[in-house]
Amino acid sequence: MSLAAIAAAASAKDIALNTPNTTLLLQAEPGARVYVRYYGSRLDDMSQVRNANIRGEEAYPCFGYGSGFISSMALGVTHSDGDLGTDLRYVSDSCTGFEGGTDYVVTTRDTKHNFEVDLCYRTYGNCDVIEMWTVIRNGEKKPVVLEKYASAALPFRKGDVWVSHEHGTWASEAWLTEEPLNAGRLEIADLSGTRNAMLNRPNIMLSLDGKPRENAGRTVGAVLCWSGNYRMTIDTDSGRYHHLVCGINETGSRYTLGRNECFTTPALAVVYSDEGKGGVSRNYHRWARLNGKIHNGQALRKTLLNSWEGVYLNVSQGAMEKMMDGVQALGAELFVMDDGWFGGKYKRSIDNCALGDWVTDTDKLPDGVPALEKAAAARGLKWGIWIEPEMTNTLSELYEKHPDWVICNPGREPVCGRGGTQLVLDMSNPAVQDYVFSIVDNIMKETPGTYYIKWDCNMDINSVGSSYLTSDRQSHLYVDYHLGLVRTLERIRANYPDLVIQDCASGGGRVNYGLMPYFDEFWTSDNTDAEQRLFIQWGTSMFFPPCAMAQHVSASPNHQTGRVLPLKFRFDVAMTGRLGMEMKPSDLSPEEFEFARNAFATYKEIRPVVQQGDLYRILSPYDSHGLASEIFVTEDKSEAVFFAYKFRQYANSPAWPCFRFDGLDPDAQYVLTELNRTSGPEPWEGKTFSGRFLMDTGIELSLGGVYSSCIIRCSSCR
Repeated sequence: MSLAAIAAAASAKDIALNTPNTTLLLQAEPGARVYVRYYGSRLDDMSQVRNANIRGEEAYPCFGYGSGFISSMALGVTHSDGDLGTDLRYVSDSCTGFEGGTDYVVTTRDTKHNFEVDLCYRTYGNCDVIEMWTVIRNGEKKPVVLEKYASAALPFRKGDVWVSHEHGTWASEAWLTEEPLNAGRLEIADLSGTRNAMLNRPNIMLSLDGKPRENAGRTVGAVLCWSGNYRMTIDTDSGRYHHLVCGINETGSRYTLGRNECFTTPALAVVYSDEGKGGVSRNYHRWARLNGKIHNGQALRKTLLNSWEGVYLNVSQGAMEKMMDGVQALGAELFVMDDGWFGGKYKRSIDNCALGDWVTDTDKLPDGVPALEKAAAARGLKWGIWIEPEMTNTLSELYEKHPDWVICNPGREPVCGRGGTQLVLDMSNPAVQDYVFSIVDNIMKETPGTYYIKWDCNMDINSVGSSYLTSDRQSHLYVDYHLGLVRTLERIRANYPDLVIQDCASGGGRVNYGLMPYFDEFWTSDNTDAEQRLFIQWGTSMFFPPCAMAQHVSASPNHQTGRVLPLKFRFDVAMTGRLGMEMKPSDLSPEEFEFARNAFATYKEIRPVVQQGDLYRILSPYDSHGLASEIFVTEDKSEAVFFAYKFRQYANSPAWPCFRFDGLDPDAQYVLTELNRTSGPEPWEGKTFSGRFLMDTGIELSLGGVYSSCIIRCSSCR
């Protein structure tokens, strides 16, 4: 090593960002660029990294001036003098503790311009998640243009690295894809404008030790906490590293900063675990539940019946009260009236009108919504209602009054969505933000006992233009839409912190951590078919906790697929999240009704374990054996609930396993009890097994024909 290199190493500063089990190590040196030297299991002696001669890569590579990177840039700026180059060098760093964690700020400044970027990091004491984001400040005399402004960049050493990511479409969300990282670029992106989780989701996992495994192997997760357009890029060149860059998608979103203005990028939340994909998932679940990344994440979610698949738009006073009678008899706790209850001049009897006109359709509900709220209360039920507040129709009084409130290219005809009339309201406009807040506010004033709101979003931004934004700020729309939406949700939460709100977007189109701090749960998919839900729920659980996953039992044949499934199978699949029902209770036979009533009672007994426990996925439905299994375990490992499913029928199946359990205390003794049972007891019923035996060997299950399932409670007797 040269004398200059030795001197530089001596002056370099280690900035160690520690979680309970991991370390992200930055190297900062006055006048030099900031580097990521290490990310992995926790280190207490940082000199090991230097002694190993691990050089790392730039923490936030910039375009246009002397960077060794060509394709994986995190920041690109057109400065006020037209200069396209940015050269960020370390200035200072600081850390500040808060209850439960620590915030770190590493300040960098361009060597030519009065332009600064803070590299920000947050760690927690209750999980191994590290949040990473930037604050970009323009101190130049004139505006600068942000051409690319990623939240963070992170290098990973090349090797046999695989990536797991999710894609899908309506009614088939969160389909899991796993593939090796090869030379070139892998990009996951969205340009929908509103529903960034419908097709591809802003979440990935990187398995560093070859093909992904569920509970073993070094694995990194990356989740972008943003509800708008995004881009996640992994570049693999001829060097030593894969380069991950994640942030807002800059396509159509050049962002201008005036003098002394700043821009804060959304957080990228990363996790490292040596317990495979499952270890990453459990960290994200704890992070979300315990640190406000899902609203009221430690509260138990109530069971409910939603009216949609029962009556669709055919809402009436009598139909709603009849469904409430069924909910009460089943023992569920909440009734939600879905779409179809509103409209004045335009009646919401078909889905091409009245969005924006949030007044009761008195032809359907002559006594108004307050009468239904009172009817629910009289039956001991909580009351909920559906809205789609960010949308309108061309056939609406709102659009007739405020055509300038919709998103549309200037001078062009609006491009409509659902029903040939649906349009998106411009949430960058403060007047629209006030209006959307008033929708919720008026509901709460008219029916103050409202417990639950289902907030829907059924359209992308199909034409890009704002009557509110000036001509030189039109490219801000994609970003300012979501900043305006968040401001509105913050205002709602400030006024109604206890209101339960579901995040719905044609199903799971908005399952993202940009919005979940303001929502208690999300509608996992419009597809309620229990077999396909095994795949959708499995993929969704990679990053999101079961307490937030709304899972409903629906009719058979299923309304989306036509599949005929046993009621037990439908319940057993739905009980791995927040249990609900999406059908008329009156359509159940007496025997089915009694089973459903018992199933709701059983779920209420086990929901603390399911909703707040640690999830261990065991047999994946993606493994093509027609089987799936998973288990939920309390933090102290005293209770667990195991689920197994058979959804394919093979003669002489070559893949029939003993069903093993994961996550138990190997030294504890567990008594097994089958739940939702429809036949005689199994040989293991009521018997005691060690946690080690259940994890290493397991038990035989008598899963008979296709669409059979089993739920087992494991109770520790230590």
